Amino acid sequence: MNRSKQKGNRFERECVEKAKESGAISERAYASNGKSLGEAETVDVVIVASSGKKRCQCKVRNRIAEYIKVPEGCDVTLVKEDRGEIYVVQKYDDWLREIGFTTDMILN
Repeated sequence: MNRSKQKGNRFERECVEKAKESGAISERAYASNGKSLGEAETVDVVIVASSGKKRCQCKVRNRIAEYIKVPEGCDVTLVKEDRGEIYVVQKYDDWLREIGFTTDMILN
């Protein structure tokens, strides 16, 4: 397995563990293929929260552009490409707190 794939797998496991530590139900898709969880192929991780099931694509990069990072004093960064959709960038810990968890929910 190449280093890039190993790095991605480690990041996916880290995301699942952090969600579980926060009290969420979370599972990583086998071989990073969401079909193993009954989801779209692009899904890497599923997190179940009181607000519903969250299907996550996990990307790890050597560096993230500074303009994407959430600056001090802000809660989120909003990004958009020309004539495109608006996306929210938020710290993972903050997002985990916001979506709320319930351990009586199931993944499927």
